[in-house]
Amino acid sequence: MTNTAQDAKALEFQDDEGASRSTWIATALVVVIVAWMGSGFIFPSAEPTAAPKREAPKPIAVAVKPSVAESVTQYYQAEGQAIPDRDTELRAEVSGDVAEVLITKGQNVGAGDIIARLDATTNKAAINRANEELARAQREFDNAEALLQRGVATADRVAQARAALASAQAQVADAQEASKNLVITAPFDGRIETLDLDPGEFVSAGSAIGRIVDTTPLTVTIQVPQQSLTRIKNGQSATVKFITGEERSGTVSFVGTSASSQTRTFLAEIEVPNEDGAIPAGISANVQIPTGEVTAHFLSPSIVSLSERGELGVKTVAEDMTVEFHPIQVVRAQIEGIWVTGLPDKADVITVGQGFVSEGEIVNPRPEEPTR
Repeated sequence: MTNTAQDAKALEFQDDEGASRSTWIATALVVVIVAWMGSGFIFPSAEPTAAPKREAPKPIAVAVKPSVAESVTQYYQAEGQAIPDRDTELRAEVSGDVAEVLITKGQNVGAGDIIARLDATTNKAAINRANEELARAQREFDNAEALLQRGVATADRVAQARAALASAQAQVADAQEASKNLVITAPFDGRIETLDLDPGEFVSAGSAIGRIVDTTPLTVTIQVPQQSLTRIKNGQSATVKFITGEERSGTVSFVGTSASSQTRTFLAEIEVPNEDGAIPAGISANVQIPTGEVTAHFLSPSIVSLSERGELGVKTVAEDMTVEFHPIQVVRAQIEGIWVTGLPDKADVITVGQGFVSEGEIVNPRPEEPTR
């Protein structure tokens, strides 16, 4: 019992003076901080800090180049193909054996030149038979008429004799015409492209034996779209550049009036002199046809831009230093640049910086620096 009481008495607590002092110090610091923070509302500064002023943006500097419209020739340009002026198959008019061939493949011939002859033996026999039949028919007709005058023969017999005579005369004419066709001649001036004929060979009437072409003059064909048809007319001059490097002047000789059902284009032909035959048929060609004069500006393709509406155009600087957008149309293209319409006769075209300015914006134009 005595020890327990003593232990209970030892567990009694007393106030710590150091801990109490720390609490008062912390409370005082909080009061001071709050008072300092609130002093700005109770005693405001005499002059509030002024907000910084922003300067207005300066106009964007762009490079401009004066441009003056010039008169330029418009051209219609198309790819075409050279074809012979005339191209014909050679055929045997009668049947027979080939007696001789006088022309070789690739040789130039004139109209009427003999290409080959067929053997005339069979034809001579046919002519002799036809003449004998004609003589017999003539005698029969003469006898029938004499008998009719004497009242022995009838008019029907005379008519039959007359018909037989006419038939015999036709046989003689056919045999004589066949003798002419034994000689195969050139129908016009040209070049023998193919010739499948050998001496001793039998040919049938109507069979193809060769081909003759005339490339003097040469014809170049092109296809003209519907929207350009009114620009092409007969008699217009044209410049034709062949794939071989040859360049010739030609004339539009034909413009079609019926469109192709597949391509909806119209056929046009340009006649090109080729007296020396240096340009072969079948090669490709580029055709340029002048179609009139137009006033246009010559510009670099790099300064062309698109508007918000998707129009192709050029930006210029007006007198009040604002940007203007002009829709353009390309009328002619060259390696060095393009000719366009849609601009005033005189314009200050933006050449550098056009991508950073918009229509109606004020700019600071400067002359374009010359390229070295």
